[in-house]
Amino acid sequence: MEISEYKQYVRNKCISVIGIGVSNVPLIRFLVDAGANVTAHDKKEKERLGRIYEELLKIGVSFVLGGEYLTKIPENTEIIFKTPGLRGDVPELLAAKKRGVTVTSEMELFFDICPCEIIAVTGSDGKTTTTTLIGEMLKGEGYKCFIGGNIGKSLIGEVEKITKDDKVVLELSSFQLFSMRKSPKVAVVTNVTPNHLDWHTDFDEYVESKKNIMKFQDKADVLVTNSANDVSKSIGDEARGAHRSFSSQGDALVYLEDGFIIYDEEKIIKTSDIRIPGLHNVENYMAAIAATRDYVSKETVEKVAKNFGGVAHRIEFVREKDGVKFYNDSIASSPARTTAGLKSFAQKVILIAGGYDKKIPFDDFGKVVNEYVKTLVLVGVTSPKIEKAVRNADNFNDIEIIRADAFEEAVISAKNSAKNGDIVLLSPACASFDLFDNFEQRGNIFKEIVMKF
Repeated sequence: MEISEYKQYVRNKCISVIGIGVSNVPLIRFLVDAGANVTAHDKKEKERLGRIYEELLKIGVSFVLGGEYLTKIPENTEIIFKTPGLRGDVPELLAAKKRGVTVTSEMELFFDICPCEIIAVTGSDGKTTTTTLIGEMLKGEGYKCFIGGNIGKSLIGEVEKITKDDKVVLELSSFQLFSMRKSPKVAVVTNVTPNHLDWHTDFDEYVESKKNIMKFQDKADVLVTNSANDVSKSIGDEARGAHRSFSSQGDALVYLEDGFIIYDEEKIIKTSDIRIPGLHNVENYMAAIAATRDYVSKETVEKVAKNFGGVAHRIEFVREKDGVKFYNDSIASSPARTTAGLKSFAQKVILIAGGYDKKIPFDDFGKVVNEYVKTLVLVGVTSPKIEKAVRNADNFNDIEIIRADAFEEAVISAKNSAKNGDIVLLSPACASFDLFDNFEQRGNIFKEIVMKF
């Protein structure tokens, strides 16, 4: 649908937007600009919303705030845009659907009106780095490129700046994909391991949500999957169009050989040219190369590899103090992600872990900790579960385990345990929501504490 056509469609319509967050604030502004009558709903009161509340009030937005934010959807509402973190099957939304109300999301709208090709990335780990790499490669080739989605930026407010010759790169979470009914031109699945099981009913539902990234593709589209990951590989088997597999461990269209990333028997780049550490980042490059092969030269890929220093909170070097190196890997909100981070280093590390409980099992992670960690510092509600998994592992080797009551205490304990030549790594293997608003806040506070040493 043309943008102008959609804006005409919503003019004078009564629309409820549930959730006043990163993705929905630009959406609210877009809808108001189109002439819609918008009611914004959020469980936060106006005092917590602060400046955003005042700004939206000035442009004519109505509000339903606090504990009744879901129960007081106006009777004349014709369209509901829900926040990604709200399931579409909550009773209030099911009742609205029964009344004939359209329930959708900012991301679904963006797919409907975006005028150019979309490349989208999902997976349990590696999404943000792969998305960023794809964007860097496209920009290096000369494309005007817009990057957004779960990476922390809504593009709905910029959609009128996008032309058919541009490229859009999106990171998509399982929450955003849950109700999607369109798929991108190029879909990338980095890997799929148990995650967000506190939100999804089970792992099968989580996988099905991920599949929506490719479920509505056709023969002209491209699907990129990791053949070393069983679930990602099985998704590749269902490809509707061209399928490009990558693997650091075996046969695939994109593979490793003699220190090179190879695409269909052509050497693309040396792995030694990649600045960011770890095999998992080599795999992120493999995924990005497969996704951009129709658009980007190997010379551009090589330039990106030699210059790209990584994304904040992803094995981010913070500082070296008294011979101890501190790294921030706050993005690691799952055991699989922390495992990849631990394997990036050539020595055992002092690990700070623990956080919000997403109901992910830690049994296998316990074995990993015993193999790659010299001292484990635990903080947060999952501390007992992680410690139990480490002590019950068949390779338990009496590593030192320290329990902290507060985050700063955990960081200081890690620092006090370290000696010259040690590495202290924040890589929690858990979400941040027990102590922080998000992983960025957790990582930034870690860096602030470390910089005070």
